[in-house]
Amino acid sequence: MPTHHSFARRLRLQRLHHHDEERLFVVPLDHSVTDGPIASGSSLDLLVGRLATNGVDAVVVHKGVLAHVDPQWFTRTSLIVHLSASTRHAPDPDAKYLVATVEEALRLGADAVSVHVNLGSAQEREQVADLARVAEACDRWNLPLMAMMYPRGPKIGNPQDPELVAHAARLAAELGADVVKAPYVGSAAEMADVVRACPVPVIVVGGPRRDDGDAVVAFVEDALRGGAAGVAMGRNVFEAADPGEMARRLSAVIHRDLGMAVAGSALEVSGSELG
Repeated sequence: MPTHHSFARRLRLQRLHHHDEERLFVVPLDHSVTDGPIASGSSLDLLVGRLATNGVDAVVVHKGVLAHVDPQWFTRTSLIVHLSASTRHAPDPDAKYLVATVEEALRLGADAVSVHVNLGSAQEREQVADLARVAEACDRWNLPLMAMMYPRGPKIGNPQDPELVAHAARLAAELGADVVKAPYVGSAAEMADVVRACPVPVIVVGGPRRDDGDAVVAFVEDALRGGAAGVAMGRNVFEAADPGEMARRLSAVIHRDLGMAVAGSALEVSGSELG
């Protein structure tokens, strides 16, 4: 953790690490804005509850979701408010726009914020500038920043190219991110090169939906062997037959079984109630 950060920012960074001071298990739940609903009504609250009580360090949501989620869950997990948005129906789906501010996130009780940047997109200039502006606001308000960095655009041949991913991660770190979320590059050895090139922790994207839970666990193990500080995994958790059980399995791997006492005393939230 950078020593030049203020006490408040270092404190909030520590709060993100609910179960392990070195690793992070984040579950993004921001997909509804891009792709359509993943849950509705009380089922979203139940989903957050299942994640919070089964070893997830933080969830990522858009600001309006919080009107439908019980604040109690955020005594068990951290709140990351996502500031970027777009939909898959847009003329340029790779374009991302800021739809919330650091100040709004603070008023909502956020522990951190996140911003999405598509390196190589037609709108890269605006997205990089937005990242820089958010980083400055995070410095002003002492709020941690997670940058979601993807090589994605008309000239990007392989979005998992190690050189491109390393460039994206380094860009985020140099503009002020505290944590970088980036694609896994295919092997532990290549991932290690990406991690070494980035001065802040790198957590890997969960990737496409897998039907086999063992394959999901194996993917996470490979990423950790490559030096990743954890994962930010959405669909492979919240679309699992039992999201709570999948979260518990992955948390045991990511946190090396530390903090599994949390799962043992978890509040009973029935997976069958999730919509």
